[in-house]
Amino acid sequence: MNALLSVSDKTGIVELAQALHAQGIKLLSTGGTAKLLAEQGLPVTEVAEMTGFPEMLDGRVKTLHPRVHGGLLARRDFPEHMAALAEHKIDTIDVLVVNLYPFEATVAKAGCTLEDAIENIDIGGPAMVRSAAKNWKDVAVLTDASQYATVIAELKAKGKVSDKTKFALSVAAFNRVSQYDGAISDYLSAVQVGDEVPAGNQAPKLDLFPGQSNGRFIKVQDLRYGENSHQSAALYRDLYPAPGSLVTAKQLQGKELSYNNIADADAAWECVKSFTTPACVIVKHANPCGVAVGADAAESYAKAFQTDPTSAFGGIIALNTELDEAAAQQIAKQFVEVLMAPSFTAAALEVFKSKVNVRILQIDLPKGGASDWDNGRNAMDMKRIGSGILLQTSDNHELTLADLKVVTTKQPTQEELNDLLFAWNVAKFVKSNAIVFCKGGMTMGVGAGQMSRLDSARIASIKAGHANLSLAGTVVASDAFFPFRDGLDVVVDQGATCIIQPGGSMRDDEVIAAANERGVAMVFSGVRHFRH
Repeated sequence: MNALLSVSDKTGIVELAQALHAQGIKLLSTGGTAKLLAEQGLPVTEVAEMTGFPEMLDGRVKTLHPRVHGGLLARRDFPEHMAALAEHKIDTIDVLVVNLYPFEATVAKAGCTLEDAIENIDIGGPAMVRSAAKNWKDVAVLTDASQYATVIAELKAKGKVSDKTKFALSVAAFNRVSQYDGAISDYLSAVQVGDEVPAGNQAPKLDLFPGQSNGRFIKVQDLRYGENSHQSAALYRDLYPAPGSLVTAKQLQGKELSYNNIADADAAWECVKSFTTPACVIVKHANPCGVAVGADAAESYAKAFQTDPTSAFGGIIALNTELDEAAAQQIAKQFVEVLMAPSFTAAALEVFKSKVNVRILQIDLPKGGASDWDNGRNAMDMKRIGSGILLQTSDNHELTLADLKVVTTKQPTQEELNDLLFAWNVAKFVKSNAIVFCKGGMTMGVGAGQMSRLDSARIASIKAGHANLSLAGTVVASDAFFPFRDGLDVVVDQGATCIIQPGGSMRDDEVIAAANERGVAMVFSGVRHFRH
């Protein structure tokens, strides 16, 4: 048997080569890989020696040769194939170990030039991978270091790699080539070309929306059903998931997550991790029904639950701080579908041991940084439509006090300003039309998803009434502008003393005049948060 090893990422390659050699498999290799193996005392034959043709064009041509591809593609069960190999003195290649030039990592670097990007497009590697993967019955093709252990174990146990494993490796190989080509397509079709192609030694300007969008998602699991029981569903993750995103969660307890569990859990987690102080978010049907900040998990949960105890029944609960026993005892009193936090004390987990159906997810908070990815956020959002998709940059806008424009005679107090930012942050995660009453770092009433902003305002006040919460002295966030004064009058009639809205209506002056007439403060954010 012969194995050809040619890898960019050298992780685990020496150990693999040693195991292959121990099984009596002849080692073939190229360039840096061959040098590394020789330095480790392994007998290795350079591909150039095997082909009788030297590497050329700075290594661009080294494996594109009949002795390589013939050895990979020949069907062992076709006598005419084996006769052709014998006639041309070509040996079979039974194991191929290749990982590709680091194109994705290269273009992810700030200031990557077009020349660097193109030089990191692998040609010979994908060609060999495709040849080996096509001939999977006869060739084991390894494209990632995580696969090495399985192949080593099977070779040691049986002296060969099983057909099941070889087929799985083939599928993984074609997936890897697809991902690789998709990344190249995305990058090159995003390069902005004016009258001429950008100079190769410059970092090109990249369009946010490339000429072709290639989705690269990995299946995590099949789901029992979709949004409804007659629908099928599966969960996929990004090829490189952002740290602190839902798909990185570790399930500690409970039943398998359903489609709706995952959708609602994502809504709750995205909202709660947007707060920097201890916070709790309770979500029902993708809308926050209670949000609060507090001194710890117990206080933030108690305040969030108080907003709408009825809707919280069977809800999704997310905390951005460790869940301790005190908070766990409170939460355990209600029916909860999913409970998420960055960590749990042993005592907290003990509280839920008897509630075996509660799905408990542990998710590390993102460490933060300059990019959306560093902060665990999607850079792009996707929405499926008939025979197409809508792509947009994600709504990652963060409002600060300095961004607020007071447009009324009455000025907000410092306490109101803090509550305005809190309310605005919550409104960002509520389905439009969204109206959110808040006070003291907690939601007091949430109106969501109505065709009329007036109806959302009325629903929010009804919810507050059912929870026995007074809206006197509250602040209100509206995710979009008030087109008429009637929306403002409704929230002021309920007790609101300060309002935040984007502004931008033709009738802004009318609404500002109404606020002054009613003696309330109003600020413009300058941005809206439609969420459909």
